[in-house]
Amino acid sequence: MAFLAWLSGSPLGEWVSGSTWAYPGLLFLHTLGLGILVGLNSAVGLRLLGFAPQIPVADMEPLFPYMWAGFWVNAFSGAVLFVADAPKKAANPSFIVKLVLIAAAVVVMRTLRREAFPRSGVALPRARLLAAASLVLWAGAITAGRLMAYTTALR
Repeated sequence: MAFLAWLSGSPLGEWVSGSTWAYPGLLFLHTLGLGILVGLNSAVGLRLLGFAPQIPVADMEPLFPYMWAGFWVNAFSGAVLFVADAPKKAANPSFIVKLVLIAAAVVVMRTLRREAFPRSGVALPRARLLAAASLVLWAGAITAGRLMAYTTALR
C-alpha cells in the first residue's frame, strides 16, 4: 500500500487528480479506446454468431489491428487513471474483477482470431463459442468498470 500511496502522490498522480483537464481527458481517451475495441470486437463476434450473413467473415479479420489499437489506448489511459487514486482503486473489488475479465477477454480475442481466421480459411467450430465468450467478457469488464464508482462510494 505504501507504493500505491507513493504512486498517487507522484507528480503524475498529482497532475491527473489535480488538473481540470487531465482526468476528464484521460477518461475520454479511455472511453474512445473502449468504443473502438469493444465495438469492433462486438461486430466480429456478432458476425461469427450468424448476424449480418451478407458480410463475409473473412472481411472482418482486418479489424483486429484496430481492436489492438483501442486496447493499447485503454491500457495506457487506464494505467494513468489508476495512478490518480491507486490505493482506493487497488482495494476496490470491482477493479480486481474488471482486470480479471479484461485479461480473459484478451486471451479470448487472441484465440478467436486464430480460430475464426485460420490459414486454411475454414473457421474452426470453437470460433462461435469464443465469439460468445468474448461478448460476455467485454460486457462484464465494462460493467465492473462502471461499478467501481459505486463500490468505492460504499467504503
